Amino acid sequence: MFYTVITEKNGMMRCCTILLLVAFLFSCAGGEVKNSMNTDSSSDSVLIQNKVSHVDVDSDVEIDFKNAVVLLQESKYQQAISILITVIEREKRLPAPYVNLAMAHNALGDTKAAEENLISALKLDIGHPVANNELGMLYRKKGRFKAARTAYENAIKDNPDYLPAIKNLGILCDLYIRDYDCALQQFEDYLELKPDDKTVAIWVADVKQRSGK
Repeated sequence: MFYTVITEKNGMMRCCTILLLVAFLFSCAGGEVKNSMNTDSSSDSVLIQNKVSHVDVDSDVEIDFKNAVVLLQESKYQQAISILITVIEREKRLPAPYVNLAMAHNALGDTKAAEENLISALKLDIGHPVANNELGMLYRKKGRFKAARTAYENAIKDNPDYLPAIKNLGILCDLYIRDYDCALQQFEDYLELKPDDKTVAIWVADVKQRSGK
């Protein structure tokens, strides 16, 4: 199942793509910015298998969910929130609506509601890569670096090829925790999956130089 990828650049969030191949089993992923000079402006798209067992969803719920995603793409966050709340009232078995609701709240600056919905998503799927990645970003911005690291690691544990979380954990370890071994490992893991990323290759060289490796 494909997830819509959202990247963060210079504090601004933007949806990069929407793929409605599987209407209900996708959400939005985030990416952090190492700094404005070195940010890769391209998004990280990955194929993710949703771990939730197959759930039959009413057609009206599916339609509303699609409409909410379109509203998110159009940055109509309040309208998307209104629809997603009704979706969750009718269908509480899947994490995707909670994740998208969290993204909408976060875009409007309501980080408390964003956190609550991400936690709700993780109660349904503790290893959900998108929810964990978003929660990691949220905690990092709040200065809760240990919690952010745990969230990123939870995303990677069951989804070792999920590039946004790998990169974000590397950034967290490098710039905020100063754990250069961790940072180097994440960036090198990232390059194994995406060897043509010249920006991350520069980060690897930079970390090695600063850590004396």
